Amino acid sequence: MFDDDLLTYLETYLTEERKQRFLDVLQKRTRHITVAIEDVYQLHNTSAIIRSCDVFGVQDVHVVEDRFGKRLDKNIAMGAEQWVDVSRYKDTTDCIAQLKSKGYQIIATTPHNNSTLLPDFFPSKKSAVFFGTEKEGLSEEVMQQADSFLKIPMVGFSESLNVSVSAAIIIQQLAQKVRDSHLDWQLTDIEVLEKRLDWTKKSIKDVHGIIKRYLAEQ
Repeated sequence: MFDDDLLTYLETYLTEERKQRFLDVLQKRTRHITVAIEDVYQLHNTSAIIRSCDVFGVQDVHVVEDRFGKRLDKNIAMGAEQWVDVSRYKDTTDCIAQLKSKGYQIIATTPHNNSTLLPDFFPSKKSAVFFGTEKEGLSEEVMQQADSFLKIPMVGFSESLNVSVSAAIIIQQLAQKVRDSHLDWQLTDIEVLEKRLDWTKKSIKDVHGIIKRYLAEQ
């Protein structure tokens, strides 16, 4: 059960501006769209994608770290990992299974000719958008499991974009489409409360000591 009293107590350590900022951001957050990053090699690319999720209001990121290990560069993410929930997986199979169990359709980003153009795609269902390695793209497993394929329209000589650039474009476009729709895209009331508590804890120095004193007084 959620501890409303603890949240109320901890929020006394925040400024009114900080508390209002949390509320304003959470009103725009969504889990209708989520992002999955499969074995991206360059450290800064994974971090940049996480930062884009924060900037454009996507709450969850799923990172497959099968081949290259941890890919999060905190200097590039610029603190975004505090505000976005990052789930890590050792392999793609587990990641896809977890997402499907939560009702997500799998959307593979690929420049293949049969892919739907970004302007023509609307995420009417909960959608997990997968981005792959810089050179090789997504694995065959993702391609086989995908419910739909998505690509950015291009009119120049280059046939591809840096993965973090592609992700930023797609995340922004899909998140905006969702927010402009009549879909039930926002976080639930309990999810908002949970994130307020989480972000409040991350904003307070020596929060563990403060919580310990709070509990001792109950």
